[in-house]
Formats: sequence, structure tokens, C-alpha cells
Amino acid sequence: MALIIGEGDAAAPAKGAPVKDVTTAGFQADVLQESMQQPVIVDLWAPWCGPCKQLGPILEKAVAATKGKVKMVKINIDEEPQIAQALRVQSIPAVFAFDQGQPVDGFVGAQPESQIKAFIERLTGPMGPSPVDQALEQAAAAMEAKQFEQAAAIYQQVMQHEPDNADAVAGLCRALIALGQAEDARQLLEALDDELSADPRIVSVKTQLELLAEGGGDMAALEAKVAENGKDHEARIELAKAYAAADRRDDAIDQLIASITIQRDWNDEAAKKQLLKFFEAFGPTDPATAAGRRKLSAAWFS
Repeated sequence: MALIIGEGDAAAPAKGAPVKDVTTAGFQADVLQESMQQPVIVDLWAPWCGPCKQLGPILEKAVAATKGKVKMVKINIDEEPQIAQALRVQSIPAVFAFDQGQPVDGFVGAQPESQIKAFIERLTGPMGPSPVDQALEQAAAAMEAKQFEQAAAIYQQVMQHEPDNADAVAGLCRALIALGQAEDARQLLEALDDELSADPRIVSVKTQLELLAEGGGDMAALEAKVAENGKDHEARIELAKAYAAADRRDDAIDQLIASITIQRDWNDEAAKKQLLKFFEAFGPTDPATAAGRRKLSAAWFS
């Protein structure tokens, strides 16, 4: 498949810069011609696209880890619709890999870091994890095993080497929350600069703290109210918040799905809005989020 879009005279990428914003005029030089030297990943996004903001930092991190074996360009489809049309893009985020002037691979939608790494390795060959990546994997495993003190210690070690590593900062905050030290997590977040504060992984932790603050209801009393009157939407939503604060994610989602099934438009779709807030707090790759989105789709369109 040949793709030729305006040649223009855009400046060449800065030496060593793995990521660059590209326009239609620069596509020929920055993607097609550049891919004759090494693969180029094209990330099509838009400012209004939430999954795009989640995917972008993960993708950029993976590209940077190749140390120049792969380059990456970002294209805002609101400003450059011609490229999206030429590539027949119907949904974003949409990611394409170009090699030797041709699109050779791609995917649509937010993806977990492991799949992004596999996508890039199809272009570069196997790449071993960096020491930081290995440490983050160990910390994630410790979190999964509920060894929160160990996870916190590993995240702190990573931050000593990379203070602005969003995975480490977010992970440390989640470990602190699990240890009952939510105020320490809140103070850590408040000390971050604006750029890191806006990272989707950090925003997700902030939302988790908000849910924690909102979820102080008496769980047993709320369960009794819902059992007595299943159409008490307010009680269901409060119970969902209590479950979320207790990290009972599936139970929290199920309460909101039940409310939506009974009356989706209650209080200006309050259950759906709360559910979307849960998805943001849990993160796009969390199993509870994936299962919850499927349940929401089934309930909403049934």
C-alpha cells in the first residue's frame, strides 16, 4: 500500500529526539522517507480523546527504550484530518508502524504496556527489559500479592533514579493508599509539577483518592437498604462508592450496572457517570475496567 501525502519542506527531526509532532506537509519526509532508515510509529490522536492521553505516555516510553531503533511521530487528527482519511482511520487512538515507506503493522485503542512492547519488538526484534522496567514489574507483582510495604520500597528506589517516572509515582501512591497512608499519597501528589500531575496515571490515582474520600458510608447499612429496596438508586451508588473505597472493584461496578439496568436515566444518568469515574480510577487496563465496560455496553444497549 503506497501512501503519499504532501511533501512540504518541514524541518527534519531533531537529532536523538524519538517523538515529534508532524503535520500533513511533513508526513512525506518525517514518516515515509524516515522509515527507510528505521521504523517509524505514527500515533493518531485528538485532544478530546481520553484513551489517547492514556496511551501516549506508555507508547513514548516504549519507543524511548529502543534507543533510536524506532522513531515516533504524533498527529493531531483534528488539525490534520487528511492523514486519518488516507489511512482510513475510523477510531482513535490509532497507531501505525511504517517500515521502508509502507505501513506494516498497527492497532486501535488503548493497550496494556506488555502489548505495546510486543508491537515494538515486532519491528526491532526482542529487547530485554531495562533495570527500571524490571523493578517496576517486581513492584507490580508485590502489589498483586498485597505486599504493599515491599512494593512501596521498590517504587521509592525507582524514583531515586527517575523522580518523574509516572509509573513509579502512581505505584507508590497506590501502595501508600493500600497501607492506610492516603494523606501521605495526597501530599506526594500535591508536590508534583504541572506536567507530571496531568499524566493520566497520576490523574487516575487522584480519582482513587477522591473515591476514597467519598466512600465513607456504612457498608452494612447500605447493603441492608439495597436488599430492602432494590430501586433505591442513591443507596446503590453510595454502596458502590463504599465497595470501591474497600477495593471491591467488581462489587462496586455491579451495583452501578444494576442501577443502570433498572433505570438508566435516574438523576441525569448518575450511575453511569459514577461508573466512568471508577474506570478512570482503576485504569484502562485493569481487569475490572475491561469487564465493567463490557457490562456497561450490554446494559446500555439491551
